Parts: sequence; C-alpha cells; structure tokens
Amino acid sequence: MHNKKILIIRKKLDSLDNQLLSIIKKRVKLVSIILKNKKFKKQIVDKKRIKQILSRIKKKSKEKKIDTQITQEVWKSMISACIKYEYRNFKK
Repeated sequence: MHNKKILIIRKKLDSLDNQLLSIIKKRVKLVSIILKNKKFKKQIVDKKRIKQILSRIKKKSKEKKIDTQITQEVWKSMISACIKYEYRNFKK
C-alpha cells in the first residue's frame, strides 16, 4: 500500500502533467506555423537557434533555482522531438 502523502503528491503531479500537455500542444502549433514558412528541409535544424534556446533556459533555470541538468535534458528532448515532427510534416 502507498502512503497517503505519496498519493496526494501524485495527484498533484498528474494535474501538472495535464497542464504540461496543454502547453506542449500550444508549442507544437507554433512549430507548425514556423514549419509552413520554411521552404527547404535544410532550414529545419537551426543550430544557432538551438544554442540560444538552451543558453536562455540554463540562465533562467539558475535564476529560478531549478536543476539545470534537468531543464537542459528536457529542452534537448523537446527540441529533438520537434525537429522529428518537422521532418515528418515537411511538405515542400
């Protein structure tokens, strides 16, 4: 049997997961709009932009006292997933 405190905390995590799904949906919509404006597949991966994003997230994470290793891994994974999404959906 699980501790009651753990179950309560897990319900909070489930609620946060639902919020994250809504945010991810909004992010993917924006990625889709950007993709429609790309004329060539080679435009999908923008290394300079990725570097800027990761640098900004690292800085913001430090300011908010969030483990930067976690946020870097999450963003790298999200960026990778979005790049794969763009390749799958590129129609030019």
